[in-house]
Amino acid sequence: MALVFHAREAAPATAPGAADLESPAAAAALRTFFNIAKAWELSNEEQQRLLGCGRTTFFDWKAGRIKRGLDGATLERLSHLFGIYAALQILLPIPERANAWMRRPNSAPLFGGGTALERLLGGQVSDLFVVRQYLDAQRGGWA
Repeated sequence: MALVFHAREAAPATAPGAADLESPAAAAALRTFFNIAKAWELSNEEQQRLLGCGRTTFFDWKAGRIKRGLDGATLERLSHLFGIYAALQILLPIPERANAWMRRPNSAPLFGGGTALERLLGGQVSDLFVVRQYLDAQRGGWA
């Protein structure tokens, strides 16, 4: 299952707190995320933690209700998650293996015997970044 996301360049913010990505593009990004979450068999709580959003916002997004675009922090999280997914598809071209990798114990120092998903669920954007960086290095370079 190949998931591709192409975002248009964000419009300049017109007011403090304005969205960085317009609603149609935000909806596409979130649909992509929810497809990845399904492939990785993530619970609602795990998905919410990866997105870094509140419960009400999460369930609005999951239902396709996007009142405004996505902010920079959410876009950064999504970018890392999409990069992780893409790197896994390259490294492990059998989808079942790529998706299962998230929950397999890993002896690499970054994971310390835990799983990649446990690291991702640390809750910080840096947790997403280091897993993406690790996978990109494994495949031979930064995207």
